Amino acid sequence: MSSAAIEFDHIQKTYKPAVKHWWHRLAKRKQSEGFKALNDVDLRVEYGEFFGLLGPNGAGKTSLISILAGLSYATQGTARVCGHDVVTDFRAARRSLGVVPQELVYDPFFTVMETLRIQSGYFGLHHNDDWIEEVLHNLGLTDKTHANMRSLSGGMKRRVLVAQALVHRPPVIVLDEPTAGVDVDLRRSLWEFISRLNQQGHTILLTTHYLEEAEALCGRIAMLKHGEVVALDTTDALLARVGGAGLEEAFVQIMREAGQASVEAS
Repeated sequence: MSSAAIEFDHIQKTYKPAVKHWWHRLAKRKQSEGFKALNDVDLRVEYGEFFGLLGPNGAGKTSLISILAGLSYATQGTARVCGHDVVTDFRAARRSLGVVPQELVYDPFFTVMETLRIQSGYFGLHHNDDWIEEVLHNLGLTDKTHANMRSLSGGMKRRVLVAQALVHRPPVIVLDEPTAGVDVDLRRSLWEFISRLNQQGHTILLTTHYLEEAEALCGRIAMLKHGEVVALDTTDALLARVGGAGLEEAFVQIMREAGQASVEAS
């Protein structure tokens, strides 16, 4: 077994610029080097941790998760899930990972149960109804089992996304802003369920803009700004930097300090 559930080793990600048109070439315009979304990100999330990944919009959180999930390739560096390289050992890496995306992505032609059975099939699980029913119960979806996906509210669709991420019982679960736009009851029931999974040994990586969630749930937190890690410590240590005033105050102060350091460096 690898020593860490999630490993990012010196990850860099640069999005290439659009291909130059012929008139740009004629005008001899200089080609852009592209946008660097991640710059030498080096992180380890230990087995059984509830780890927070925070940052403002555009900080690189989703780019990092996309690399971990195999949706995007790093320009440099390597990422591993439970010791499995996400590029060279991608099948084992995918089996070890469940991702709840930011966007509401669903097939409108299937019911909730059909959706989860299809998701199970992707991982070779053909008789998974007992676990599916348990997940649906814990997410408050039992009465929606045979409802068509397009008939569900936005909050209910997000619950199904969580169920899809859990259907193959992955040891590592990534939650990319899972409670955005959902009601208080769902938020509470979701965190109770996820906390229980964490207590059972699952590793959780959470990104959220609700800093009170991260403060209450996460044992360690990394903060990103402009694609770089600007803070990495236990939640208690981060709070101590602002005299225990709260994670929101710590976040604002760290982002301000990082911005000032960037200006001075330039």
